[in-house]
Amino acid sequence: MMRLLRFLSWSCLAAFCGLLLSFSGAFLYLSPSLPSVESLRSIQLQIPLRVYSNDAKLIAEFGEMRRSPIAFADIPKDFINALLAAEDDNFANHHGVDFTSLVRAATQLLKSGQIQTGGSTITMQVAKNFFLTSERSFSRKINEILLALQIERELNKDEILELYVNKIYLGNRAYGIEAASHVYYGKPMQEISLAQMAMIAGLPKAPSRFNPLVNPTRALERRDWILGRMFNLGRIDRERYEQALAEPINASYHVPSPEVSAPYVAEMARAEMVGLYGSDAYTEGFNVTTTVPSHLQNAANIALREGLISYDQRHGYRGPEARLGDARPTWLDELRKIRPIGGLEPAVVSSVENSGILVTLRNGEEHSVAWDSMKWARPFLSTNSQGPRPQKPADVVKLGDVIRVMPQDDGSWRFLQVPAAQSALVSLDPSNGAIRALVGGFSFEQSNYNRAAQAKRQPGSSFKPFIYSAALDSGYTAATLVNDAPIVFVDEYQDQEWRPKNDNNTFLGPIRLREALYKSRNLVSIRVLQAIGVDYARDYITQFGFNKDDLPPNLSIALGTANLTPLEVANGWSAFANGGYRTPAYLIERIENRDGEALFVANPATIPSRIKPAAPQPDASAPAVEPVVAERIIDERTAYIMTSMLQDVIKRGTGRRAMALGRDDLAGKTGTTNDSKDSWFSGYNADYVTAVWAGFDQPESLGRNEYGGTVALPIWMSYMAEALKDKPSHLPPEPEGLLTLRIDPYSGRLASPGTPDAYYELFKSEDAPPPMSELEPGMSIPGSPLPADEVAPFDLF
Repeated sequence: MMRLLRFLSWSCLAAFCGLLLSFSGAFLYLSPSLPSVESLRSIQLQIPLRVYSNDAKLIAEFGEMRRSPIAFADIPKDFINALLAAEDDNFANHHGVDFTSLVRAATQLLKSGQIQTGGSTITMQVAKNFFLTSERSFSRKINEILLALQIERELNKDEILELYVNKIYLGNRAYGIEAASHVYYGKPMQEISLAQMAMIAGLPKAPSRFNPLVNPTRALERRDWILGRMFNLGRIDRERYEQALAEPINASYHVPSPEVSAPYVAEMARAEMVGLYGSDAYTEGFNVTTTVPSHLQNAANIALREGLISYDQRHGYRGPEARLGDARPTWLDELRKIRPIGGLEPAVVSSVENSGILVTLRNGEEHSVAWDSMKWARPFLSTNSQGPRPQKPADVVKLGDVIRVMPQDDGSWRFLQVPAAQSALVSLDPSNGAIRALVGGFSFEQSNYNRAAQAKRQPGSSFKPFIYSAALDSGYTAATLVNDAPIVFVDEYQDQEWRPKNDNNTFLGPIRLREALYKSRNLVSIRVLQAIGVDYARDYITQFGFNKDDLPPNLSIALGTANLTPLEVANGWSAFANGGYRTPAYLIERIENRDGEALFVANPATIPSRIKPAAPQPDASAPAVEPVVAERIIDERTAYIMTSMLQDVIKRGTGRRAMALGRDDLAGKTGTTNDSKDSWFSGYNADYVTAVWAGFDQPESLGRNEYGGTVALPIWMSYMAEALKDKPSHLPPEPEGLLTLRIDPYSGRLASPGTPDAYYELFKSEDAPPPMSELEPGMSIPGSPLPADEVAPFDLF
């Protein structure tokens, strides 16, 4: 017996020594190729790019991995207990490897011939997740064990757990427990219940198999098993255990929802970040703060959508998007294939009554739509004609028609259709070029083409202020008389004629420059450009930030035939609003890394009056920089006179509708191109300069009687009404070197006492007109009531 015992003892010792030698040999062989565990302390988990409004509201998130790292101190104790009960209840006691679990896993392998469990501790899973692949092999398992032992020597238990819970994949693109809490429950980890924590704790084992969205039955079984383990291990008492068991599965898919709708802004910020950081922009956890305040962006969204809807309804109803007939069982399946667009929900007509209709939405809910919201729906025949007015709902829709509806603030639903036309709005702070609102189309879901920054269209008469500004800086005045009369240009090489005309095909004869602008007289603009020279004008206008190649090298530029984006137009107009400075537009205010440190803080070119003394930075990470003074591009007196002239466009001219805003500090100009293919309004006060374009993506007429003042201007007014709400009147201050003089309306000279219809006009001091006493005898002014020997023309072109 003693021999047998001695033999068994020596055999066990030999086996142990053999295992020890094998393990030591494996360690010596593999250790040179093992990664440094110290690198875990500085590991950079992939975190998505987040874009925020100026007032810290989320606009968008970009990146494949949804991850929000959480510090160990912020992890609820209940979750830690749930996780350890599910994954590694001996975590606090082992040193990286639980040999009991490994033996159990090996026994299962010998019995079944298949790997049932890996016997991995949480530390081993950290080793695998950060350093190894998911390959199932003995060599990888040995590496995993060796790394786990090293990790336990280098890191404490809290650090290991923090790495684990932030790295693991938990389904539905959620990486880490904080992201999973938001994805499944729409709340941070600290706010979810014990049962919900147990549900998340059950996901690491098999994120798809135990996913509460995909397989709620198996997810519930695993959750309850984890709760039972917690109870048996003494981590929760019976009362909490039973309460958690009774809680139903209430997980649902929560997409990170933007707090402000600005998808075109988000896309511009994303593209800029990728340009700066490449693919790292999506994974390094950058937080980007834009210049856009949420309330202005919301105002722009509403103004543009309502403006397009209003235009669209003036031209009739184009019919249903589809006809599903009376096959009710298939309605919902078909509806779910159709996306909402710009807040317009797809719906199928489920009942047609005299007082309105009933519609079924994609979620199966049924709502009523009143007849009053359908009365606009005359049949669309063409852009310029509609069919008869409908007398009842049945004249508009039939059972099974797929239409669009929109919820209203009072809970009712409105009958609509997706507009065929498009629009863009850009609003800037003229003092520094900060983009305050930008909308690139009716709906980003419908088209992500950013018309505000990408669509080059002809601005029409909204471009004329640049021609007039060039004239004012070359000796013209607002009182200069220019002949509004027919003119013909002949191309003798191509045997062609160009006969430009005014939009109403009328001619007013000699007319003051100011009046010509607010009445938008095309022939005056052409004559002015002809006099100052096309080359001079193009060079002058490029100072406003335009590309010279986009400015036609001929007289047609006077009619706005340049190809420009709304963003470029708004940026150019800023010089009139800020006193003559160039302030390039910018969107990104600040870029922070994952730790909240500032990597970039905007330092835009700013007009001198708005530059403040350098103030202490909000944090030490923000570098101190000297402010950039904006470049002056035109005489401040020219900008002031242009503002005065453009105010008359609103007070007396094509922008008179804007008087409804009840403000005295607005200046602007309409623009309409040939056949009404493009509709524009650009305008400003000293706080905001805003440009609006409307038209079709493939240029075609907006219709008879549709102009800048009927399509673009109402959108501009709606936005500016909200942007300027409760703000005092604000225009640039009057600069020195200006004179206000009483002028004779027929000569443009200083008026003599008693001159009828004399008016006051602004002049640069060096451009003041001569008095009537300096007239040369024998000259006359067309249309003047004075004798021929008493008047003479002044600057008649």
